[in-house]
Amino acid sequence: MAESGEGLGTVPEHERILQEIESTDTACVGPTLRSVYDDQPNAHKKFMEKLDACIRNHDKEIEKMCNFHHQGFVDAITELLKVRTDAEKLKVQVTDTNRRFQDAGKEVIVQTEDIIRCRIQQRNITTVVEKLQLCLPVLEMYSKLKEQMSAKRYYSALKTMEQLENVYFPRVSQYRFCQLMIENLPKLREDIKEISMSDLKDFLESIRKHSDKIGETAMKQAQQQKTFSVALQKQNNVKFGKNMYINDRIPEERNEIVLKQTFEEEDASEEEVLTVQDLVDFSPVYRCLHIYSVLGDEETFENYYRKQRKKQARLVLQPQSNMHETVDGYRRYFTQIVGFFVVEDHILHVTQGLVTRAYTDELWNMALSKIIAVLRAHSSYCTDPDLVLELKNLIVIFADTLQGYGFPVNRLFDLLFEIRDQYNETLLKKWAAVFRDIFEEDNYSPIPVVNEEEYKIVISKFPFQDPDLEKQSFPKKFPMSQSVPRIYIQVKEFIYASLQFSESLHRSSTEIDDMLRKSTNLLLTRTLNSCLLNLIRKPHIGLTELVQIIINTTHLEQACKYLEDFITNITNISQETVHTTRLYGLSTFKDARHAAEGEIYTKLNQKIDEFVQLADYDWTMSEPDGRASGYLMDLINFLRSIFQVFTHLPGKVAQTACMSACQHLSTSLMQMLLDNELKQISMGAIQQFNLDVIQCELFASSEPVPGFQGDTLQLAFIDLRQLLDLFMVWDWSTYLADYGQPASKYLRVNPNTALTLLEKMKDTNKKNNIFAQFRKNDRDKQKLIETVMKQLRSLVNGMSQHT
Repeated sequence: MAESGEGLGTVPEHERILQEIESTDTACVGPTLRSVYDDQPNAHKKFMEKLDACIRNHDKEIEKMCNFHHQGFVDAITELLKVRTDAEKLKVQVTDTNRRFQDAGKEVIVQTEDIIRCRIQQRNITTVVEKLQLCLPVLEMYSKLKEQMSAKRYYSALKTMEQLENVYFPRVSQYRFCQLMIENLPKLREDIKEISMSDLKDFLESIRKHSDKIGETAMKQAQQQKTFSVALQKQNNVKFGKNMYINDRIPEERNEIVLKQTFEEEDASEEEVLTVQDLVDFSPVYRCLHIYSVLGDEETFENYYRKQRKKQARLVLQPQSNMHETVDGYRRYFTQIVGFFVVEDHILHVTQGLVTRAYTDELWNMALSKIIAVLRAHSSYCTDPDLVLELKNLIVIFADTLQGYGFPVNRLFDLLFEIRDQYNETLLKKWAAVFRDIFEEDNYSPIPVVNEEEYKIVISKFPFQDPDLEKQSFPKKFPMSQSVPRIYIQVKEFIYASLQFSESLHRSSTEIDDMLRKSTNLLLTRTLNSCLLNLIRKPHIGLTELVQIIINTTHLEQACKYLEDFITNITNISQETVHTTRLYGLSTFKDARHAAEGEIYTKLNQKIDEFVQLADYDWTMSEPDGRASGYLMDLINFLRSIFQVFTHLPGKVAQTACMSACQHLSTSLMQMLLDNELKQISMGAIQQFNLDVIQCELFASSEPVPGFQGDTLQLAFIDLRQLLDLFMVWDWSTYLADYGQPASKYLRVNPNTALTLLEKMKDTNKKNNIFAQFRKNDRDKQKLIETVMKQLRSLVNGMSQHT
């Protein structure tokens, strides 16, 4: 029962499996069959039995189906057999028809193939023409590019490249030749960059070599323009009577020469006016700038150009070591700098962005600092005022030229003020030599004139006015020597030379007036005064020359007002202006006169010493010669002749010189008596000495120089006179009694002096000694002398204690 139960349970399962096998895809049969083997052990056998049963059922159904359709199949076969004969006939007919059609269409086929071939050729030709028409402009443009490259039209070549790349190449980009062209364009661009850069380098080298020519032309044009304007202004001033050099012939003549030369130069310059474009071909710069702009590399080009120009600027600003020796060295230096900045200014205005105003200003400031340093260093070596003046003119033209191009030049004019001081120093040195030569060539005697013509010549050179001299008949003499008018003319020449530097400095007339007066004061107070003092101290200058020097300085001092008028006429600045500097001629010539006066006193005293040294007294003589000594008479005659020359000096100077000479002579005679080497003096020597002093007193009373009141000059010998009177009269009692009293007869006799002289006369061993006579006549007098000497010593000691 159990087995039958199991069999009933598996049958539905086997049917389900068979249904799945029949209904599902063969790929899924495996799992289904595997489930058969997973069941009970006998399930496989039962499944196979069930499968066989199912197959038998299907076979029965197939057989039923075949039996059902068998009659129809038989009928169809019978029909086909009937149609077979007709099909064979039709086949024969179709084959025959086809053969006849084939035979008939062979010719048509041949003609059709020809037509097709022609149509293909025609289509190909049309296509080729279209393609060639498309490629031909590209080839023409590329050929044009080659021609432009050959003709060095690089900017046009770059534009052609742009057209090829943007317009033409996209149309034929599929062709290989187009790719080759496209690949070749970058190389062509690089070639163009290299070639244009090479042209730029050649241009930079060219302008470096020709910058001096460019600068020379620019400076010449600026100078001609300025000179012409100044000449016109001066001509107008002359026409309307406003010439600033009124009443002075030398500047007027120079002015006329300058005007004539200016108009001649202007006429010559009108024939041809060159510009920087005429001297320099800037096309390489334009081409290179356009090329790099087209290539999009404009910044690289700008940096390269500025870098190279800065290097050239440093080279241009580097001066030659011997530049200061000649004006050509300075001119070459300035023309190169001007040429450099003229080119930069042109580049600034004709290009956009290659150089900027900020760049040129920076470059100019750098250059200006270097220029000022160079000029300050090299100008310090210049010792020739003409060279310094030419340097100043070059700096002014240099500044005016660059100012015309918009560069600030105020610092250059400030530098000129420094150079002006140096110029004044060189002028002072030059005029010091001029003054020395004048003094060396002067004969130090009044200027003689024999006729009216010579008189007018002197008056035209020096502003001398003396009604008394004008009334005198010829021949006559001017009081000053030849050096005076020459010095006056040279001072005016100095003023004019100083004015030449002050011109064109863009300063007002007041400033120029102040500069002229200050430089003239330096000439007077330092140079001329120094030359005068050196002249006065020279050993070969005698008393006569010193007297003439004093006279000369007096007239030069009086001429200073005419020098001030001369400066006023030049600058048109009134002397009454508050800030007008006055000339220091008064103090200058006064100092020189004082030095000359002092030198006169010194040399006069030296001359007196020379005569005194010729004295040859016999200090032991018993009796005097009865006449004054020869040396003293020669000295007095010399003094008389000298004081005759002093009549041309101011009265006070002559009186002072005369008083000084007499005092020095008195002192020298006193020192002779009191000389320590003189051991003894006889009374005869005292008497002879007294005769000499009397001659001195007579000379003093003869009024050798007018102006002394009473016996003022004789007082120079009062010390000697009282001392000699004391010894001649031997009035010791009066001397000792009245000593120290204001009304004493021997007030000027010093006890020490009297004691010294008395001791020299004391020696009794000499036969002419006065004490020998005392011994013979009266021994009491010997005691009296001893008493006098004791009293004198007492007075001397009392004076020492009181002191």
